[in-house]
Amino acid sequence: MTKLGRELAAQGINVISLSVGEPDFNTPDHVKEAAKTALDENYTRYTPVPGYPELRKAIVDKLKNENGLDYDISQIVVSTGAKQSLSNVILTLINPGDEVIIPTPYWVSYSEMVVLAEGKSVFIDTDIESNFKITPAQLEAAITPKTKVFMFSSPCNPTGSVYSKDELEALSKVFEKHPNIFIISDEIYEHINFIDKHESIAQFPSIRDRVIIVNGFSKAFAMTGWRLGYIAASKEIAAANDKMQGQTTSGTCSIAQRAGIAAYEGGLDSVNKMKEAFARRRQLVYDLLNDIPGVKTNLPEGAFYFFPEISSFFGKKDQNGNMINNSGDLALYLLNQGHVATVDGNSFGNDNYIRLSYAASDENLKEALRRIKEALAKLV
Repeated sequence: MTKLGRELAAQGINVISLSVGEPDFNTPDHVKEAAKTALDENYTRYTPVPGYPELRKAIVDKLKNENGLDYDISQIVVSTGAKQSLSNVILTLINPGDEVIIPTPYWVSYSEMVVLAEGKSVFIDTDIESNFKITPAQLEAAITPKTKVFMFSSPCNPTGSVYSKDELEALSKVFEKHPNIFIISDEIYEHINFIDKHESIAQFPSIRDRVIIVNGFSKAFAMTGWRLGYIAASKEIAAANDKMQGQTTSGTCSIAQRAGIAAYEGGLDSVNKMKEAFARRRQLVYDLLNDIPGVKTNLPEGAFYFFPEISSFFGKKDQNGNMINNSGDLALYLLNQGHVATVDGNSFGNDNYIRLSYAASDENLKEALRRIKEALAKLV
């Protein structure tokens, strides 16, 4: 959708993109200054495969101070983005035929990483009524002797759902009964959280050694292009990821790592300012979506996405007689008719929804939702 939107824009059409999953803010100045200093100080050579010790120490300190979690730097592996971190973990843990349980909706690359590792994805479906969160009973029912990994995100892309401490503890009780299952906890949207403080499933001692935290700098510090992520895991899993990465990409960018140190050592002032803007936009979009007949939405608790239910428009036709059969058809219609780029829900494992990113200015969000409302009203 982003590509199609750019093609329309190249034709002179004013397209508002609500499809891109990155903050619309600049990287904080103190982080950019650290990168410039790193260049001046000639941090331009190969880096250790798991990352500079100073960066891994900054990550350890962050996990302790912000999350109450104790790790050693030997348990941290820095990668070229959290996406590589996820891929490393999946390739390290999954053998052909192993099953990976994934709640839906899920980030688009989860299932494809499982395919690459020759595993099998087992999906647990959720919906808007449950705020897109699974129950312990659903988890228990999905587990088989072949289950190797459970993978989820909180806050979630694409739904913005956030698991509470009580909800995570209830899931941990299920994992206690299945000691051979690893848990991949994608926490990349940790700091964009509009409820209580972020809770990690790694906080429960009974399953701690089987939890692999995946996090990074892209969302909280608006550093998507810097490609800097990491895992925190048991020493055994960290060592295996180190070995895997050593034979693929090796160590990540030296300049990005020095910038990452500054990000974690420089405090959360810039993060909190960005979060305030997202909180305002979240309420704005929520009110506007609720004003569109046929659209059903909840109020996401984190990230910067809405995942509204739009199946009431299936079976309707546009002005040219073309039928809207699924979320892909609707997203394409909104792009061509309303000139607003969204993402179809089928990409995330549920075809009855579309994803809207509110990482855009207030003015663009108001105009985009006006266009969407007007376009949908034309369907018959």
